[in-house]
Amino acid sequence: MDLSHEDSLRLNVLLANKPLAIRIDESRLLVQGLTTQGESTVRLNPGARPEPYLRRVRELISGHVLGSPGGYPVYLKRWTRMGQMRDESLAQLLLLGEPEAVVAAVGSPGLTDELARRAWWAMEEAGNARRMLGHPAIQQGRMGPILADYLVEYLPFETEHEAVMDTVRLVLRPGLLDARRRLDLWRKSARKPTYLVGFLRALPDDLPEPAQPRELDTSVRDLARVGHPYAALLERVHRGTGQAFLKTAATVLAKPPSQDVVIAMLDCLRDYFAVLRPEGDPDLTLEALIADAETFVSPAGRDPGLIELARRSPSQIPDIAAMRFLSGLGYGLIRPLLRDPTTQGSLMRRKLSPIIDPIQERLDQLRRA
Repeated sequence: MDLSHEDSLRLNVLLANKPLAIRIDESRLLVQGLTTQGESTVRLNPGARPEPYLRRVRELISGHVLGSPGGYPVYLKRWTRMGQMRDESLAQLLLLGEPEAVVAAVGSPGLTDELARRAWWAMEEAGNARRMLGHPAIQQGRMGPILADYLVEYLPFETEHEAVMDTVRLVLRPGLLDARRRLDLWRKSARKPTYLVGFLRALPDDLPEPAQPRELDTSVRDLARVGHPYAALLERVHRGTGQAFLKTAATVLAKPPSQDVVIAMLDCLRDYFAVLRPEGDPDLTLEALIADAETFVSPAGRDPGLIELARRSPSQIPDIAAMRFLSGLGYGLIRPLLRDPTTQGSLMRRKLSPIIDPIQERLDQLRRA
């Protein structure tokens, strides 16, 4: 199906004026271009069914931008597969009027603040905002606060738990939200464990409401000052910020809404205590993890880093065992108990109580006066 003479002429004029980005509104049959002077709109007038007509419009645009009407899919697949695109290629993607091309552009490591502005005009969508806020250049640029504001406003309508956790984590990065909005988001988290995971990911040592610090032996503080890693971790946990982290983690695990939230919380705890297990997730069952923690602090299997700490403050060894246990949390705990990934809510919590309860016991131990 050929384009009408009028539509073809107006589209070519639009393209000749070198727009910065193009979007196609299929429902209203509009082609819109972002220019240095503002926006330019071409209203299409198909003489028959709109679907083949819109396909012909895309072919015209692709032919002008890429030099080939069929070039778009080939280019996109190659660029995406390579995982990288030149800056000039990113600019081309934003001229194609294709949602997939915008998604590919916003996910590229070469994205700039200016290209982010064009991409956001082309396709305002929460997933794109999150992808762009993953770029340091975008976080620190003019678009960072704009994208963060959008995500905060959209947050009540987000249905996927992973998306909610990621959104909160991203908008809490420095310079995106002012203190008032950050505190408002924290207050909303009181009844939303999913929000709390985002806070724990973004601000493990700077939650808005520090708890009462826990007393710690002076000898352990002295070791921490000279760089002893286990003593430094104990000091971190005993601070008011560390106690707030433990309290918030316990709150999340008391009533997690989904498996995504449970797994994210286990990963978060493992990361927090990672200095005790630099090799990362051991993928152990509960029984193996308990045995591992006991062996780690036993005189026979004691880690060399524990010898000096145990000599100066033997009372800290149970806490080290609890932290070693928490440093090994992961999906290996869940796998034997919950094989169906769709199980959620109270049934999920009941099935997971054999692992959640021991975790809560360790968190409680590290919070005792």
